[in-house]
Amino acid sequence: MNNRLKVLNKSPFQKLTVFASALALLSGCSYKNFTEQEVKAESIKTKSNVQYDKSKQNDGEDSAKPNIVYIVLDDSGYSDLGSYGSEIQTPNLDMLAENGLRYNNSHVTPVCSPTRAALLTGRNPHDIGMATVANFDMGPEYPNKRGRINPEAGTIAEVLKEEGYNSYALGKWHLSPSHQATPAGPYENWPLGKGFDRFYGILEDSSDQYKPELVQDNSFIDVPEKENYHFSEDIVDKANQYVTDQASISPEKPFFLYLAFGAQHQPVQVPQEYIDKYKGVYDKGWDKIRDERFNKQKELGIIPNNSVLAPLNPGVKPWDQLTNDEKRAFARLQETYAGFLTHTDEQIGRFIENLESVGELDNTMIVFLSDNGASAMGKATGSINHTLAYNDLPETINDIVENIDNFGTDKTKVEFPAGWAQVSNTPFKLYKSTMYEAGTKTPMIVYYPKAIKEKGAIRDQYVHVSDITPTVYDLAGIELPKEIKGVKQIPLHGESFSDTLSNSQAAGKDTQYYENNGQRAIYHDGWKAIALHTKGQPYENDVWQLYHLADDPTESNNLAAKYPEKLKGLQKLWDKEAKKYDVLPMTDIMGDGFLVIPSDSYRARKTFTFYPGMSLLPEGASPFIINRPYSITVPINREKSDDGVLLALGNYESGYTLYIKDNKLVYEYNVGTSVFRIEADAPVGQSTIKYEFNPTNLHKGIGSLFINGNEAGNVTIDQTHKFKISFEGLDIGRDTHYPVSPVYENEGDFDFSGELEKVVYELQ
Repeated sequence: MNNRLKVLNKSPFQKLTVFASALALLSGCSYKNFTEQEVKAESIKTKSNVQYDKSKQNDGEDSAKPNIVYIVLDDSGYSDLGSYGSEIQTPNLDMLAENGLRYNNSHVTPVCSPTRAALLTGRNPHDIGMATVANFDMGPEYPNKRGRINPEAGTIAEVLKEEGYNSYALGKWHLSPSHQATPAGPYENWPLGKGFDRFYGILEDSSDQYKPELVQDNSFIDVPEKENYHFSEDIVDKANQYVTDQASISPEKPFFLYLAFGAQHQPVQVPQEYIDKYKGVYDKGWDKIRDERFNKQKELGIIPNNSVLAPLNPGVKPWDQLTNDEKRAFARLQETYAGFLTHTDEQIGRFIENLESVGELDNTMIVFLSDNGASAMGKATGSINHTLAYNDLPETINDIVENIDNFGTDKTKVEFPAGWAQVSNTPFKLYKSTMYEAGTKTPMIVYYPKAIKEKGAIRDQYVHVSDITPTVYDLAGIELPKEIKGVKQIPLHGESFSDTLSNSQAAGKDTQYYENNGQRAIYHDGWKAIALHTKGQPYENDVWQLYHLADDPTESNNLAAKYPEKLKGLQKLWDKEAKKYDVLPMTDIMGDGFLVIPSDSYRARKTFTFYPGMSLLPEGASPFIINRPYSITVPINREKSDDGVLLALGNYESGYTLYIKDNKLVYEYNVGTSVFRIEADAPVGQSTIKYEFNPTNLHKGIGSLFINGNEAGNVTIDQTHKFKISFEGLDIGRDTHYPVSPVYENEGDFDFSGELEKVVYELQ
């Protein structure tokens, strides 16, 4: 009696916790303390089995057309979710899986922008201008690599607009060329230019989670002044606002919402409490965790029982061969990654809970996926510096260990080492960017109560990301318009898999080509051929491999020598598909894609003039100064007490800054491993300050500082950035977000208090 009263007197949340814990004990599961989000996920799961009477919420009837939600993670591998074999806590995504369908043979492109373009248009990425990441605009000579979606391939937002939908995009965009991500546009490739009614998020490939370069609609905005701000939480707050506003004001209208998290992409940043959830979990190392995930995947039916676990990737040491420092640091890096994913899942749970609370969950189709496999950008040691990783500059294990207490904070921008990336990609070999399954095979969960009766089932049909939007059109009874904004539309390339929602025996896709930066593959009817390309070599010299995925899903047995005729047939099929979908011409660029400045872009100018008050200009749209002579001229008028930043690009990781403090004029160039500095007495009165850089070799040069035409100092810079200077943009007359120099890190934006006329870049 007393125990019963104790339960009855608890809050609803506490009752659910007690109930869930008792249920776990009765079912033979080990007891654990359920988090509030896990309990909410269980509550929503139970409610999803009950028909919700929407008429009680508003005076309208259920919309004949479903709401559509796409949820996309970044760089999350095949095995990272609990419902796909992981020990990481993802109760809300697992709830969607338990009440929807898991697709265990779903594929994407091996990098992010092409996947997102294919998802939003229902077409193959080459044919619509997005063959590789949007950072790389290869110019008019490469129409398949312009970093934008051609207007002939209308997005789902543009199509649904004609069907009475409101459309919202939140989070990562990365579907417009970096050089167009300026405060003055052009805007035609931003989300609103592609059919969305509202946008809130970032335009580029990745972002700091605590101080993102935020855009709302068509404007850059300041980060909200909110205690414990986090980007993932912010975009879900905004998503919930959009949904609630529509449900309150226009409940008769359906909506499309694209929720694209920056997680799990580097930098991995999350509050400490989420990291602490996994304290000690990864001390056993990546070999054992990988084995555990592999075995659980078999138990769940995610992979066939005859699957073979791929061996450790080249360069990945067995855990027991690591030093104690390496084990300690690498375990903490994985704790941080796991905490980041649990935090992301919690935000997804908040979004689902809000859908349910406004009566829209039962009339909503949710499709969840990751844009590609897990990344090996952290290399052997892991990374604490976003820019170093992108510039192929080494980081030492000593640097990693020294910063172990800063993992997840705003003081580091971490990525786990390649050994943990392979764990994320269990049971496959290699990583993101490759043509192997590790790069292209990711989870896909479809939740749609009105069409799915076999809840919690697994579907093994071959599905490609380009098939998702055609499936939505099919289910909603929507025909692709012949024209959008007066532009004739090309046909959809994807194939609807709507039959699989109700029929486990329905056919899947039989053919899909792949190509990324010169790497190629083709899938057909259970077989897959992969061309191994060496950068700079003729494509006809590529060595091809052959795998029978129907029997060998982890690509462990190369059958090229055994079945040469089968391989020849697939090679011919790749050629056919490549011609059909404008895959040619190919390029084998990698990081050097950052160095290509198309002649028709704003960034091709030789002179740039910026004025005080200009909004932050993202680095990818800033003057391109890598490996070229250039000068920066700054006319000022100051009194002896005036100080502050004249210009700054970057943050504490890397960048350059020109500032005056304590009557000293200082230029600093931070490559990430070293800081090169010039200091001189600051001028008083009307003065012209000029900085010049003259290369002496590749990634080296001499920087000189002039005051009124007289040299005031110089420095030999023996390492400049190879590909990208920073992940934070250019400020004029101040340094927003994170400071480039620690000298003024306690000065806020450190606005220049004198008169600054302009900043002029001249490039040779």
